[in-house]
Amino acid sequence: MKAFSLLLLAALAVPAAGAEMYRWVDEKGTVNYTPYPPPANIKKVETKRLGSNTVQTSEGSYGLQQATKNFPVTLYTTDCGDLCNNARAHLKKRGIPYTEKNPTDPKEADDFKKQSGGGMEVPLLIVGSLKTIKGYLASDWDATLDQAGYPSTAVPGAKPAAAPPAPEKK
Repeated sequence: MKAFSLLLLAALAVPAAGAEMYRWVDEKGTVNYTPYPPPANIKKVETKRLGSNTVQTSEGSYGLQQATKNFPVTLYTTDCGDLCNNARAHLKKRGIPYTEKNPTDPKEADDFKKQSGGGMEVPLLIVGSLKTIKGYLASDWDATLDQAGYPSTAVPGAKPAAAPPAPEKK
């Protein structure tokens, strides 16, 4: 009998999610849960409002959060035309948060020279401490981003996440 009551309760709870539920005890002492009000002769009634069982996040999947934390992506670009535009579009298509820097900016020039080994080739992709890739070749970028644990496609309907702020240098 208890198993039947639990099964009935579960069946009633599913369509009632987000609705009111009533808890009441009948004249035989049986506890009842229903999505509709009890009979008029019942004196003690508890009304419960059941909420949704979903969790809303705006930070992407757990895998994306971990990849971003462990291997933050930095992209050095200039106005280099299709090559740099394709590089940005590639990261956007995969839904990867990244920090974009311009190597011609005096504040970024020294860092860029260090990361690139002294050259001025853009785009330059840096995936945390994992790898630095000069130029844009989709297959190389995908292999490195996959190795870092980034998703292969953006979550449908998700807006591209912002990269975490870079730590300030002292």
